Amino acid sequence: MHRRFRHRTRREGPPMAPTHDNSCTRHHGPGAARAVGIGFAAGVVSAAALAAGRKVAMTAKVGRGHPLKHRALDVASGVTQSKYPIDAISTYLNGFHMYADDLGRQVEASHFCVHLQHDLHQCVIFDRNAPDARLIGIEYIVSEERFRRLPDDEKRLWHSHHYEVKSGVLAAPGVPDIAEHAYFSDLVHTYGKTFHTWQYDRDDFPYGIPQLMMALTEDGQADQSLIDERDRRIGVSTPRKRQHRADIPTPDVVPGANPWESGRTVQTRLDEMLFRRP
Repeated sequence: MHRRFRHRTRREGPPMAPTHDNSCTRHHGPGAARAVGIGFAAGVVSAAALAAGRKVAMTAKVGRGHPLKHRALDVASGVTQSKYPIDAISTYLNGFHMYADDLGRQVEASHFCVHLQHDLHQCVIFDRNAPDARLIGIEYIVSEERFRRLPDDEKRLWHSHHYEVKSGVLAAPGVPDIAEHAYFSDLVHTYGKTFHTWQYDRDDFPYGIPQLMMALTEDGQADQSLIDERDRRIGVSTPRKRQHRADIPTPDVVPGANPWESGRTVQTRLDEMLFRRP
């Protein structure tokens, strides 16, 4: 935060005798600039040290039980290496996905997203927002305009975000209501393609092949117990968010998205085939 300083002009009057203030001496010129520079540098160093300390603490927490050699390498690389794709992450969204072929299998998904292009976001998905969270999938988010241009076969892999936004189920924890409202006024028009690589609702290990995921589209579909538990844990209120977003217009869904609503859906499977050599 920057403070604004106003320059006050001393009223004209008879000359005043010089005075001396023994308690405070003002410094001007190179000395003052040097002091400011040293102070700024000290602040930068302190901030960097704090960030490094937090990184070491998080790495140590995740590395409990690991061999000492691995823990030492994790700490060293965590502090010294640049990780530009991770540093570019700007948005944290929390919501729920369902398996594309099973409405009864709904899971919480914490998205960490990069606004890669004006009409494309890319997100890595974890089971929660914690240092030891499990990486469970990825999602690509595109604008309505870009979704309309996709081939029909491709559209079957995508879901709309209109209900997630309007219902309040999708949240941006920690973001002020005004900023969140503005963000979701745009996101309500977008479409997502999501694959989960870890079926953590069933297994404690990432078995199998990636599964196509979809999103809820109307009231009565959600597992309310999952939403209530999520709200208590991360400190959000889905009903209040729903009310706050009531003025966001509900867009018409572009045909091709949410294919499961027709009673027919698509899902990934593993096929054995001949290996090709050049």
